[in-house]
Amino acid sequence: MIRFYLIAASGLPSLGEGLGVGSLLLVVCLLFFFLFFRHQRSLRRRAHLMREAIRNRDWSFSLSTRGLTSGERAMQETLNDLGEVIHQQMSMHEVEAWERLTRILTHEIMNSTAPIASISQSLLRRDDVVGTPLEAGIRSINTTATRLTTFVDSYRKLSQLQQPKPEDVYLDAFFVEVQRLYPQLTWDVVGMEGVVMHTDPVLLQQVVVNLVKNAVEAGARRIKTHPQPLPSGSKRPSPRSPVRERASLSLESCAPANSPPSREGSGVGLFLSNNGSPIPAADRDSIFIPFFTTKHGGTGIGLALSRQIMMRQGGDLELMDQPETGYTVTFRLTLPCA
Repeated sequence: MIRFYLIAASGLPSLGEGLGVGSLLLVVCLLFFFLFFRHQRSLRRRAHLMREAIRNRDWSFSLSTRGLTSGERAMQETLNDLGEVIHQQMSMHEVEAWERLTRILTHEIMNSTAPIASISQSLLRRDDVVGTPLEAGIRSINTTATRLTTFVDSYRKLSQLQQPKPEDVYLDAFFVEVQRLYPQLTWDVVGMEGVVMHTDPVLLQQVVVNLVKNAVEAGARRIKTHPQPLPSGSKRPSPRSPVRERASLSLESCAPANSPPSREGSGVGLFLSNNGSPIPAADRDSIFIPFFTTKHGGTGIGLALSRQIMMRQGGDLELMDQPETGYTVTFRLTLPCA
């Protein structure tokens, strides 16, 4: 019997072995909780960064999905795309609000100035007014009312923009035509061969010509333009990102019209840079607001109308925070590929 108990006791783990297993389990538990809390801290940091980006109206935020579980990865990808969706919706609502305000203002001002211009014009034809001291005063009233009517009438373009008629526009041929309008400028057109935008060529030319015209008025002598492919989906590079030149576009990103269709959601960013006077930092957030202008005699409609044209076609017009190297101002036009 004693021999039996000795054999049974020899089959049980020793005290040292038991402590070793317990220590191993303790280490595993501690490691698990350490990694768990470290992961939670990383998630809290992500939430803080996204909250700050939204607070600063930086809708281009995009956080990495490395180290996330499949569910967390899907959530982060959705949040990354959501920032751009919010930006697009806010920009569209802003444009629509300015359209409504402009429509109301032009209607009310035109209703007030038209009778003044008409009555003063009639008074100037009367024999008892011609040649009298009243003529100069009435003529000033008529001239002011006519100018105001013409000025306000130009803002109707913001609310009466023609519907785009998109077609395949080859950018190399397009910029050949634009260069002919400004032969006094030095042009650097890079990587346009075979690149196509699906857009209204008349409206696109209106936008590009307006940007070039503004550059010339700011003293520019050189213009550079080049395309850059945008990734599929709603996410695109931030206007705060440095401008990186692409000598050519991958055919799978933006291709000639007779090539196989590009992947859904892909697009092209068209950069237009000039070496004119830089836009002051205090004015950068206001240049797309209707009626805002820093030019003497300017109407403040050009950039607002240009941005509206781009947004009507599913794109956008943005001022890059960091201009291209060697230039002072860089704009980016974004549109879907053909």
